[in-house]
Amino acid sequence: MIYDLKLWFTPSQRGRGLILMLFVSVSLFAEKTEYEAVSDRSPAARSLLFGIGRTHQLDTYLSPMEYRGIQVSFLTQSERMTHLAKRHISFQSTFFGAYTHTDNPAGTADYQGGRLAYDAAWHYHYSPLLGLDLKGGALVGADLGFLYNSRNGNNPAQGRFSADLSLSAGAGYSFLVPLWHGRRIPMQAHYQADLPMIGLMFCPEFGESYYEISQRGVGHDIICAHPGNSLCLRQLLTMDVCFKRVTLRMGYLFDIRQSNARFIKYHDVSHSFMLGFVRHFQLMRVKN
Repeated sequence: MIYDLKLWFTPSQRGRGLILMLFVSVSLFAEKTEYEAVSDRSPAARSLLFGIGRTHQLDTYLSPMEYRGIQVSFLTQSERMTHLAKRHISFQSTFFGAYTHTDNPAGTADYQGGRLAYDAAWHYHYSPLLGLDLKGGALVGADLGFLYNSRNGNNPAQGRFSADLSLSAGAGYSFLVPLWHGRRIPMQAHYQADLPMIGLMFCPEFGESYYEISQRGVGHDIICAHPGNSLCLRQLLTMDVCFKRVTLRMGYLFDIRQSNARFIKYHDVSHSFMLGFVRHFQLMRVKN
């Protein structure tokens, strides 16, 4: 026996039933979407630091003397966990900029310099102890800059460019610092070191003017860079103080860029105190 269900309900009751079924369907879909979004979260952090410190610069293409002075810089860094290797691999993006003003020992000439650098890194994370995070991986970066000597008349400036593949390793440790009345404040210590291994860099020949470079082509002055002729290292040590609404970060940046090729010696060694803040958030991907 087949029954016609329409006969069991009045038109107003059928209307209320359709509205109820639609509400239940939307609620179930919303609950499913929220569950999938929460299960697909990726922790991420983004920091902005400003720094000031001392730098030592030598470029025998411009002058045989070492110049010393100040460096003002900024560093932005973002890091998030990816879905690779069961969420053990992170992606890190770093953008660095600096302005330098240095003088020679006699105070008769000065350098004006600028630098911009971008790095993209992938790290594998391993946590052997509670609160301890170790990471290691590779980094691809590019560096662009210039150095201008106010005293030189023939060759007053030198351009800098390099692109390299680096080894990168670091560690992080989270802990609590006791305060008054039993209160404790979360803190995090981070360290990372980057060592370029192979790449390309711009290096003119000793005594070659930029007019000659323009005539012969820039490709003639692009050479292979490796630790034998361009041993560079960057180390960043930071400490995060996590308050309720903001995370402050202070740190120390040691950066050395140097090369010894084509009878030209160059180095730029800087020590900077960094101060800024960190923002922690979750990246969510909603699955339909």
